[in-house]
Parts: sequence; structure tokens; C-alpha cells
Amino acid sequence: MKDILRSDKLMLVHSDIRGPVFQEALKMEKAGEKVLKLNTGNPGKFGFGLPDSIRNALEGHLDEAVAYCDLKGMPNARAAIKAYHESTGIEHVDENNIFIGNGVSEVVSMLTTAFLNSSDEILVPCPCYSIWPNCTYIAGAVPVHYTCDEKANWYPDVDDIKKKITPRTRAILIINPNNPTGAVYPREILEQIADIAREHDLAIFSDEIYDRLVMDGITHTPMASVAPDLLVVTMNGLSKSHIICGFRCGWMVITGPTEKAKDFIEGIVALASMRLCSNALMQLVIPAALEDKASTEAMMVPGGRLFEQREAACRAMDESRELTYVKNRAAFYMFPKFDAQKHNITDDRKFAYDLLKAKKILIVPGSGFDYMTPDHFRIVMLPEPDELYRAMAEISDFLETYKQN
Repeated sequence: MKDILRSDKLMLVHSDIRGPVFQEALKMEKAGEKVLKLNTGNPGKFGFGLPDSIRNALEGHLDEAVAYCDLKGMPNARAAIKAYHESTGIEHVDENNIFIGNGVSEVVSMLTTAFLNSSDEILVPCPCYSIWPNCTYIAGAVPVHYTCDEKANWYPDVDDIKKKITPRTRAILIINPNNPTGAVYPREILEQIADIAREHDLAIFSDEIYDRLVMDGITHTPMASVAPDLLVVTMNGLSKSHIICGFRCGWMVITGPTEKAKDFIEGIVALASMRLCSNALMQLVIPAALEDKASTEAMMVPGGRLFEQREAACRAMDESRELTYVKNRAAFYMFPKFDAQKHNITDDRKFAYDLLKAKKILIVPGSGFDYMTPDHFRIVMLPEPDELYRAMAEISDFLETYKQN
């Protein structure tokens, strides 16, 4: 029998967050070694507990999730999502244009499948969370990366966005708050991106799942509130803000001139119908979770766990001779930089592998986010402050003597 190969649609798909270096970490753990995993944003693995609001919403209601529910999502859950997004400044949210999925990953896949044709282009940030280019490739389309400028707090380079538009461009993606940099975009930047979309008749996809995980008194501005006249598809969910990654709870909200997008929305309906419905059990908790702002906010202020972990990571890098960084303002990611030329680093995946073997610390190389130069990596700031401080000091110590062959 001849070798059976993967589909051509998967040739460009990659996931370094759980890629070969991660697989090596699993082998090390199986052999009895302890590995500190700074590769994935999974708070439940670092001692973050289930909020009482979630637990209480489930107790006594499990029977309500036994049957298939509405293909778009439970009415009570969609009503809560509508109310939440309208409370953030988005106008005229229609419950019929809300689709609940098994995590944001599923709704991204549904969106790109329904929206993109073969050879279409979508502008995506660089660096970019890999689900977006991966789903674009699977849809047969082309992700075109625009620059997010480290020297400008990792904000999108609006001039670069303009340069990257071609007759095949269909949409602009923003990830705000951003993964992997933790940047939060100011309203002025969003307005400029909206102006570009208006000029070229483009849709905007806005991944905002970290909109509640903001620090330092910053206010997150939803893209759809800036551009009510444009077709904006907003992605959000509870995985991170309410520590329920395993529940797989995400959704998309389609706003703007939806009367012009009826056929596209019917395409989303067709895809939602094919998978019958999303997990009904997790939908039970959506109303209570969106009313529970306190448990999330408590993590993000001085004395709160995520805030203090961010501060610990920054202190360690401030003391480092090897690492520089732009301080994140949201989420629990940072994208530090090292001097690749000094260490002769041409392959950041090899750097991540060598670090893992030497220090038993797992990070994601910048190339895992389609970053073009081998001089960045992403960390998740989820371990307790002292452990995270030591980990960043260990990475700096490793770089002191590291040279890549």
C-alpha cells in the first residue's frame, strides 16, 4: 500500500503552541521530568479555580442541556450575549446574528469557510494567533500579514495595511486585545482601520476574546462600536475571562449592514446546522458569567493574580541583560525579544527546543505566530509570581551562554 498523505489543504497549517517542541515536552514529562509549560493560555492548569458564578449556574440545571438546542445557541444565552455587547457600545445587535460555538476556534473556522473563496485574501496581523491563518489556508484563501510595530506598542501599522490591499482583499482582521503581544489598540487606530475598510468596501473581523482581561485602567473599545456602518464580525467567549477553557465557549456577533450579507449569514447557518448545535452544557453558564464582572476584574488589579504575575515577569526582564519587552496591557501574554544576531540564532524553533532541554521551560517561538525574524518568543504569565520570575531569570541565564550552531 502506498503512503497516505495529508490533504493539500493542510500543507501550510501549523500549530507551534502544541507542535513538535510541545510533543518533546510531553515525552520529557512521561519520563518523569518536570516541565514548566509557558506555551498555552490554560489557567486551569495553574491553580485558577472555577468562579462561583459558573458553578452555581450549572447546579440543578444539567437536565436542560441533555437535548440538542437551537443551532445558533440557546435563546437565553444569545440574549445575554446581545445585552453584553450592547453594554460595551455596540449598537443594534440582533440575536439572530449571534452564533455560539465550541470555542472561538470553531466560529473562526465557520466564518472563514462561509466568507472566503479560493484565492481571496484577508489581511491578518503579524504576529498573529495561528488559528486565523490556518483557517484561511483551509478555506483555500491567502492570509496577507500586515505589520504590528513593536516600536509603537505593537499597534497595527496603518500605512502597511494600506499597502497590502489588492483587488483580492476581502477583509481585515484585528486581534484586540492582541495575542501574542497583549497590546490594546486605541480608538484612533481602530478609526483609521475602519476608514480603510470603508474606502475599499471590506469587512472587518475582530477577535476580542480578551476584552475583559485589561489592566492599568485601560478601556477596551470594540471595533463594531467604532464602525456601525461596516460589516463587523466580533469574536468573543468565556474561556479566558472565566477560567473555563475546557468548556469550549465562544461566539461570533455579526453587526452592520447585515441586509447586504444575508447570503453569507445563511452560509453560517448551513455550517451551524451541519454540526447540529454547540455544547449545550456550557451555554447554560453564559448569562451568569456575563453578569459576573467581579471575578474577572479581581485578577486584573494590583494584588490580583494576573496583575502580579505580569509585574513579576517584567521585574525579571528588567534585570536581564538578554531580554527586552513591551509591557502587555491585557490578557496574559507577552512577546519578549532577544538579540538573535548576538547568539547566531537563525532558527527560533531550535532555540525553543534547546531551551526546553536545558531548562525544562516550554515557550512558543515567534515563528509560531508567523513573525518573520527569529528573535521573539511568547510566554503565558500564568504561574505564581515567584515561579514566573524564576522562569524568566532562567531563560535569561540560558541566553547568556547560548550560541546556535
